[in-house]
Order: sequence, then C-alpha cells, then structure tokens
Amino acid sequence: MNWLKLLNDAVLGLVAAERRVDPWVRPAFDAVVRPPVQALVQAALVRSRVPGSPVPAEETPLPGEAAATDEIVDLMSRFLHRHYPHGHALRAGNTKTYGVVRGSLRIHDDLPFPVRHGLFARPATYPAWVRFAGPGPFAPPDLKDNGVLSIGVKLVGVPGPKLLDDERHTLDLTGISAPTFTTPDVVENAKLQRQIGNDSPLWYFVNPRDSHLADLVMQGLYARTHSSPLDTPYWSCAAYLLGRGRAMQYRFVPRGARGRAPWNPSDDYLSEALRATLAQRQAGFDLCLQVQTEPRRMPVEDASVVWPERLSPPVRVATLVLDRQELDPAEQRARADSLSINPWHTIAEHRPLGSQNRARREVYQQLSRLRQDMNAVKHVEPGAERFFPGDGRG
Repeated sequence: MNWLKLLNDAVLGLVAAERRVDPWVRPAFDAVVRPPVQALVQAALVRSRVPGSPVPAEETPLPGEAAATDEIVDLMSRFLHRHYPHGHALRAGNTKTYGVVRGSLRIHDDLPFPVRHGLFARPATYPAWVRFAGPGPFAPPDLKDNGVLSIGVKLVGVPGPKLLDDERHTLDLTGISAPTFTTPDVVENAKLQRQIGNDSPLWYFVNPRDSHLADLVMQGLYARTHSSPLDTPYWSCAAYLLGRGRAMQYRFVPRGARGRAPWNPSDDYLSEALRATLAQRQAGFDLCLQVQTEPRRMPVEDASVVWPERLSPPVRVATLVLDRQELDPAEQRARADSLSINPWHTIAEHRPLGSQNRARREVYQQLSRLRQDMNAVKHVEPGAERFFPGDGRG
C-alpha cells in the first residue's frame, strides 16, 4: 500500500466521521458559510481560466480531447474487469442504484419564448423512468459514499430522430446534486480517472504540481449526508442546446421539505427512504432551465463554473411527478441492470455541448455495453407503462 493511498484513505475516514454530524450542522453551513465561500471560489476560477467563446452555444474542442476520451474508456473498462472478474458488474460511475421508479414529466403551457424549443415547444406529458444513484466507483454502505447523488430521467415517447440510435423513442436528462462537475473538462477527467485507478483520487486535487483545490472545494460545499434521494436538487452541470444558437443548463428542484438522515442509518437507508416515501405518497421535482445570456461568464466548455442566477434566473418549465408505487428490490436490480442512461439519447434541438458531454457519448455507451455483456443482460428501451415489454412486470 503506497503513501498516496494511505493519505486518501485517511481523509476519507475523516469525511465518514463528519457524515454523522453533518445533518445537524448542514442547514447553518448552507445558509451562512456556503454562499460566500462559493462566491470566492467561483471568482478565482473565472479569473484563472481562459475565457470561453463570446458566441452563444459555440463549442471549442480541446487539444487531446479524443485521446482523453479513449483513455477514460480504457481506464474505466479495466476498473470493471479488475473489480468484477467473476461477480455482478456495477457501473463504474453513478454506481449504487437507490431505485428506478416510474413517473411522468409535464411540460407547462405559456412558457416564455426563449425556452420554447424542442421538448419545451408545447405543453405535453411524457411517461418517465427515473434512476437515483450514488457517486461510486464502489457501492459501500450509504453513509460512506453518499456525498453527491445523481439522477437519470428517461422520458418515453418523445417524437423526432435521436442523436444516438440505440433507442428510438426516449430522451434522457441527467444531473448530480452539485452545480459543477468534479473536473472542468474531459482532459482533466482523464487525469482524475488515472488517480482513481491508483486508489488515490484525492491526489488529483491536492498534488502541488497540478492542484485543483477550487474544484475540490466546490464538491465539498455540496457533499452532505442526504436524507433521501427525493430531498436534494440535481443540476445538469453541463450545457445543452435550446434550439438553434442558444444554450441552456437545467436543474431538478424537489417539491417538498428536506428531511434529516437518521443518526445510525442502515447500509441501504437511501433506498429504504425512497421506497418508504413512494409507498405512501407521490413525490416530485420542478424542472428549471437557465438560458445562456453571457457566454464568457456562462461557458459551455468549463463545467466547473456556475452559471450566475443574476445573469439568467432559472425558469420553471416542467414538473416531474413520481407516482405512488411499491418498489420490489429484485425488480429494482433488474431495471438498473437493463437501463442505459446517456445524455445523447436526445433530439437535435437539445444536443449536448462541451467536452464533458462530447466524451460522455462514447464513454457511457461503451461502458454500458461492457457492463451488460459482463452481466449477460440485454439493454432495454423501456415502454410507457412497463419497463420490460411483454412480461407483465413494471
């Protein structure tokens, strides 16, 4: 065991200890400490990074981007083969599934013109399958790995040709419970994946020769002990087209008060909280869009920069409703195994933008195929009412 892994494990031990007291200090921290610290970190990031394109929704491919994408696929594929040589392979990222639940997304009417494009051009309601998950790349007890959660929303029955041809009728929306990605671009992401392969991801952030402390602080500001996957907002972090020559980011905002995690939770308390809530009542989120108004301050190529709300207040465009339902654990595992979430399951009006998104097309598709091949399961494109067509389940 090398000293970098020892350092990494020691810090993670401290974080795990903090997770027990976090529910009691987090409300005050979020109200008093987080806003000024985030403002200082974001100001430093904006000053230190090359300004983006002044043209709305314009992409600028990075030198070495294709090589970085290939390296990420290779590193994460090797990770899966190494850690699941004989057993059931989980995802290499967004790893632990808390649930894959049924719902619907209702697009509101009378939306302002700037957001009335593509999916949001007219009022409609689409069936949805929603996956909630933890960060990964492992799936330990929830208290040890629940700082930043993820959501994947698969809408069913969305008309129009799709940018990825392995599904014909779906459109996927993704987010995490922090407004920025862990790394600003795909080249930096490849560096992080190397350190994950060495069991020392912390070194990516604190290496004095190539530090990324600002990105570490941004993740730390939002990493917390969650009470339920239904109680936190989820940000897209990356940008997407909103019609021709216009970019957006989006977020899912929970419709309800935040709960508090138990003092001594079970290993799978987040799945249990999701199951208990939906057994009793509906739950939901507001879907809000931010339109890019100042491209240099709201870049599409730097996923570590928060788009300021003062420049573009979020617009509520839709409501995601999760039906009251019973969640069978075996059925949940089967859904998770067969489900593939990819932001490129979308229409041209919402083409993913930025290097992180460009890489995700290949990374997500290839890793999904590998995982399902390792598990001997088929990729399923869910239907509106039944996840598995024709077998009575769903």
